[in-house]
Amino acid sequence: MYVSHLQLVDFRSYADALVELGPGVSVFVGANGEGKTNLVEAVGYVASLASHRVSTDAPLIRREAPRAIIRAKVVRDERSMVVDLELNPGRANRARVNQSAVGRPREVLGILRTVLFAPEDLALVKGDPGERRRFLDDLLVARAPRMAGVRSDYDRVLKQRNALLKSASARIFRQRSTPDLSTLDVWDEHLAEAGAELLAARLALVEELRPRVAQAYAGLTDTGGPAALSYRCSAVEEGAEPPAERPPLADALRAAMANARDRELQRGISLVGPHRDELHLRLGDLPAKGYASQGESWSYALALRLASFDLLRSDGDDPVLILDDVFSELDDERRRRLAEGVRGAEQVLVTAAVPDDIPAELDGARFGVTEGEVGRV
Repeated sequence: MYVSHLQLVDFRSYADALVELGPGVSVFVGANGEGKTNLVEAVGYVASLASHRVSTDAPLIRREAPRAIIRAKVVRDERSMVVDLELNPGRANRARVNQSAVGRPREVLGILRTVLFAPEDLALVKGDPGERRRFLDDLLVARAPRMAGVRSDYDRVLKQRNALLKSASARIFRQRSTPDLSTLDVWDEHLAEAGAELLAARLALVEELRPRVAQAYAGLTDTGGPAALSYRCSAVEEGAEPPAERPPLADALRAAMANARDRELQRGISLVGPHRDELHLRLGDLPAKGYASQGESWSYALALRLASFDLLRSDGDDPVLILDDVFSELDDERRRRLAEGVRGAEQVLVTAAVPDDIPAELDGARFGVTEGEVGRV
C-alpha cells in the first residue's frame, strides 16, 4: 500500500499543491515552519479522519479559505482508489471515493492505513492516560474500521449518562429532592453493552501488542528494558485480571457501576468504564512514566508505533509509515537502529529540517519544501 499522488487545496499553508510519490522512502526537507509536517499530516488525515496535531478541523483550513480539500490516490495490490475529503468549518465534512460521494466520511476508513510517529508521541509515555487510551482506540479503528462506530456509540452513551448523573446529583445535593433513577438504570445497561465491546477489543489488542512492543524496544536501545504492557480495567479490582469475553465484561461493568452508584451521584460523573481505564507501560520493574529517561521515553514511544506497524503488516498490507521530525530527537545509534527497522516498509514518508539528520539507510526520493512550495531535489 502506498500513496502515489497527494493534492492539497487550501489545506494549512498550501493554496494548491500536488506531490507525486512512489514506493520506498520519500524525504521532505525544509526549515521549520515551511510546511513539511502539513504534507504528512494530510496523509494521516486521510487514514484516520483526524490530525495528530490538533483536535478540531478549523486550524487545517488556510486562513480566509471557505474549505480545504485533501485528495489522495492510494495504490493497493496494483489497484488504485482516489479519496477526496472536503473539510468544511462549522458544517459537516464530505467525502468521495473515485468521484462518488459516500454517505459519511468515516466510510473511507480502511482505504489507507498509516502509522505516524511525531514528537507529540512522547505524550504516549509521559502524558495522561487518555493519550494511551486514544492510541489503543486509533489502532483498533485502523485494523477494523467498524470500531469507529463502536467508539462513537460508547462516547454517545457516556455523554448521556454523565448528563443524567449531573442532573441527579444537583437534585440530591442542591435541591434536596429524590430523583427518579429508572432512566439512569437504562443507560447503565447501554454503557455496559457498549463498553464491553470496546473493552474486549482493547484487551485482545494489548495481548497482540505485548510481544511486539518488547521486541521493538529491544531493537532500538540496550537501556532500561525490558518493555512491558498491562491493561488496568476500572471494572475489576486492582490486581485482578479482567475477563476476555464480552458477556462477563458486561456483567463486570454492571456490578462496578452498581458499587460506584453513590460516588457517581456525589460527583455527577461516570467513574467506571473504558474511559477510566489505563494502559500501563513498564521498563523492567518500574513504570515508564516518571522513571524513564528522555532517551528511554523516546525509544518506548517509537516501540509502540513500530509494534503497531508490525501488527498492521501482519493483517496483510504494509501501512504507510510516517516519521515526522523524528530523527532530530534521537542520538546516532537510535537513528541507525530505527532506520534499519523501517527501511523494508513499502512506503516511508520522512520529514526533516536538516538533511544530515536522515540516516544513510533511508536514502530515497527527496523533496524540498519552501514557503508552501514542494519540489523534487
